[in-house]
Amino acid sequence: MNKLVTGIAFLFTVVLLNAQQRTGNIVEYFGKEKINEINEGELIHVFKKGLALQVPGFGFNSSSFPEDPVYDHFLMNDDLLVSEGDVFSVDYLGNEMIWEKVEVDSASTFSDRSLRSSYVYLEYKSNKEQIVLFEASGHSLVTINGMPHEGDHYDFGYNLIPTKLKKGTNVFVLKVGRFPRVRARILKPYQAVQFTTRDLTMPDLLKDENKVYDGGIRLINASENWVKDLKVSATVQGKTETVQVLKLPPLSVYKIPVKIPGVDGTTDVDKEKVSLVLTDKKNNSVATQDIELNVKSKTKHHKKTFISKVDGSVQYYSVAPSTNSTDNQALFLSVHGASVEAVNQANAYKQKDWGNLIAPTNRRPFGFAWEDWGRLDALEVLEDATQIYSPDPQRIYLTGHSMGGHGTWYLGATYPDHFAAIAPCAGYPDLLAYRDSFKERMKDRIDPNDERFKRLFFEPTPTDVELMIARAGTPSRTLKLIRNYLHHGVYILHGEIDNVVPTFIARDMRSRLGKFHNDFTYYEYPDGTHWYGNHSVDWDPIFNFFKRRTIKKADDLKRIDFSTGSPGVSATSHYVTIHQQVTPFEVSNFTLEKSDSLVVTTDNVALISFDLKQLDGNVSKLVLDQQEFVLANNEKLYYGKDDQGKWNVVSKPSLEEKGPHRNGGFKDAFRNNVVFVYATKGSEKENQWYLNKARFDAETFWYKANGKVELIPDTEFSLSKYKDRNVVVYGNRDNNSAWKKLLGDAPIQVYNDKVVVDGRDLRGEQWGSYYITSRKDSDIASIGVVAATGEKGMKAIYENHYMVNGTTFPDVVIFDDTVLKYGTKGIKCTGFFGNDWSFKTGDFEWK
Repeated sequence: MNKLVTGIAFLFTVVLLNAQQRTGNIVEYFGKEKINEINEGELIHVFKKGLALQVPGFGFNSSSFPEDPVYDHFLMNDDLLVSEGDVFSVDYLGNEMIWEKVEVDSASTFSDRSLRSSYVYLEYKSNKEQIVLFEASGHSLVTINGMPHEGDHYDFGYNLIPTKLKKGTNVFVLKVGRFPRVRARILKPYQAVQFTTRDLTMPDLLKDENKVYDGGIRLINASENWVKDLKVSATVQGKTETVQVLKLPPLSVYKIPVKIPGVDGTTDVDKEKVSLVLTDKKNNSVATQDIELNVKSKTKHHKKTFISKVDGSVQYYSVAPSTNSTDNQALFLSVHGASVEAVNQANAYKQKDWGNLIAPTNRRPFGFAWEDWGRLDALEVLEDATQIYSPDPQRIYLTGHSMGGHGTWYLGATYPDHFAAIAPCAGYPDLLAYRDSFKERMKDRIDPNDERFKRLFFEPTPTDVELMIARAGTPSRTLKLIRNYLHHGVYILHGEIDNVVPTFIARDMRSRLGKFHNDFTYYEYPDGTHWYGNHSVDWDPIFNFFKRRTIKKADDLKRIDFSTGSPGVSATSHYVTIHQQVTPFEVSNFTLEKSDSLVVTTDNVALISFDLKQLDGNVSKLVLDQQEFVLANNEKLYYGKDDQGKWNVVSKPSLEEKGPHRNGGFKDAFRNNVVFVYATKGSEKENQWYLNKARFDAETFWYKANGKVELIPDTEFSLSKYKDRNVVVYGNRDNNSAWKKLLGDAPIQVYNDKVVVDGRDLRGEQWGSYYITSRKDSDIASIGVVAATGEKGMKAIYENHYMVNGTTFPDVVIFDDTVLKYGTKGIKCTGFFGNDWSFKTGDFEWK
């Protein structure tokens, strides 16, 4: 998608947030004013004057490779200084884009509607080299003396960036985020290592259970050294739990897990102090921090925490527990809307007497629209809650509101056999189609004779490279998976006059389902807007609808119709699994009719299995695309296509090949307790850049995904120490010493001044690449590569839009430094490896 479509998506997001209702328990979640508190350092400087440059269409962009000529300018010229009145360029109407003076208001905030799609340039003259904390909010990104860092675009007031100022002029360039306001200042840290209470992830302490809890708090390392051999202890009511802290990278803020003792069951307080102490290897105190946690009963609404398998971080979900304490009840998974906290999502529901309701976070109140790591969060919460509450496996249900309504449509289509029924409320089914629908509605607001109309609504035909990039998003194209809704009942609830998620979207889904589905209910709440009180989600007819439906057992299923965009995202329906595709990341499908035979028709399936152990032994024959096979009961049987397209019985597929356990694309590298390994064997500039790039990605994963990523230099990596973990390698074969251990025989090799791809040499220092491949010493782990051939290529790889929802990345993308100016036009090669992870059997497009 080009920058204008996603720019419109940005405008819609603002409309959505402004429309969120503040009544009831679901409230907006932006603008936390913690920026005005100083707990971490002494105030040195508040930025009150700066320069602003408006670049229409380039401000917020969620495309995979957004055009960003401003940052291109500063990255490629890292000592660049600008002055008031300097002309940056001309816009699409031929008007000069000029750096103009801006000043803060009485709240020390650069705030004006003209700051939309803008960059703010700030200077600070330091009389010496010194380490400081750069604190800002309202920006999506910042470069500090040419090095990129994550922003605070939701305006949470979370960001603190330890950085070393040089003597003389230091330059900060901030990209304005979703709201046209930016604040920035510089602090002198109180000490080299200290806690910050910004962005805690903590549980409620439950007085009627005896357990140790997981929590997360951030540590600031305001030094240029690695900090190691630390422990953190938490004390509650005289009980203490201690855990080791991972090494802290230089100049970083790192979210660490802590263990928290439970409270005495006789306590009658509703708050309890937790004392945290950080100690070194000699048991000397390094830092202390007291926090207060809520004390609740497990029979009332409360928060739970767990350790994520994605990255080892602490995540939380909220619970509206059943008023009945028995096992084998129902379980309701409720997914929240944009800007809504999980705790408020659960609080919007009255407790039920026949099931427990759980509300995951999507890893953040905005998160990933329940895709990517938001999808994984929902699955992890469902797994954790299943272990705790032991629900009836036939009575699991899914619902959600707004962005959570989308999450309901998406998760319900992606994992259809997980749920007996789903209930999307005020939701849109397909994220990208929803953005396009908003674009169509914008047509009425722009004069067709205005030059902007053509720029917004008439796009060039996508190139083959752009189509390949888009294909990586097939698993998210919910409408392509629409027949998966046949697995369960569907209840659609929508306000009659909703203008945030317009009612015509719900009516369109009613029309689509009406053509093939025989078990759905549609209800428009009279005069209902986007939010009309808690019954926007806690609607009795939905739960009555749920109560009458169960997940059918395998033997009771006479027909299954299942589709997937990638086996790595969703592979299985009941007892049938699609292991491999013929064409990667196109829709794969099977339909199954069951009597005394299984009659199966497939499309775009290369390898499929049937777990007959789930059946009662009354099926004797398989007809697979008109080929007949005799079945042996109580076995799991695999069938693969040969080169002529004929099915054959095959052995269990090798885990060395692609399959549900690892299938790409590139985003899949950032899971499985991932570790970032950066280069140290290059020049001083290369080493500095790759450390900062890895740290920048870790910062971004923290901010957007509440994540915790272990970051290490290549010299500390070993295959045994990091066994079966995903690894993201920053650097190339010449400067990262872990490359040969992990990627010695990889199908793509990156050197200084050269990329070798399928026998082709791409020469020069301008090449950058992202790709994913299998980790040869592991049956489950993958390797992500963020590599460049030289300085220009290093700067071209700075954008980490692979951590943005709605972006799409195949297994491989190779590009040059023009990608910053011209987006996808700078891509040279992209595509997918074959099922054997080779280039030769893959599907690629070259420019």
